[in-house]
Amino acid sequence: MAARNEVDAPPEEFRRALEQFRAARLRPEILCEEMPAPQRIAPFSAALSADLTVAGEDVGSGRIVLLYDPAGNEAWQGRFRCVAYVRADIDPEMVTDPVLGGVGWSWLVDSLQGQSAEFLAPSGTVTRVTSESFGGMDGEPSSAEIEVRASWSPLGSMANHVAAWGDLMCAAAGLPPVPPGVVVLPSRRGQRAR
Repeated sequence: MAARNEVDAPPEEFRRALEQFRAARLRPEILCEEMPAPQRIAPFSAALSADLTVAGEDVGSGRIVLLYDPAGNEAWQGRFRCVAYVRADIDPEMVTDPVLGGVGWSWLVDSLQGQSAEFLAPSGTVTRVTSESFGGMDGEPSSAEIEVRASWSPLGSMANHVAAWGDLMCAAAGLPPVPPGVVVLPSRRGQRAR
């Protein structure tokens, strides 16, 4: 949903980007819907949330926010900024791998490049989380997750940037990439209403 903080109607440039943002095609394992966008970061914004489900099991989730400031933002090097979050389950043994952070960041860059989503000024973090159970929950298996938090200034079609975010979520969850030239078909479940 677009925020209207400073003026009544969003500028045409944001409306076009918002149409592309909403029209992105995601893999059938990803169920996506609009969510409330932050209102104070930029004059206009939109947000999507998603769950990644494989064989009936939730294996990841994420959010992507599109920010727009008609006056531009020096730190963004432009008028638009994407802010993304991805969380996925991983094998608990991977948490101690010293290269996991760098690999997680490479998933973002590879996903953007794979979707021809040009960008400027990327920044972010990769976090690994592990959980062990004790007391009354003793005996529960250990679990682990990877979280990628990133932002970048998008160039070109917003649909490519949303698709790259979807690819990042799938990469983090260990799903193989869709081969080049293969068209992603909508799932029978379909996308959630956006």
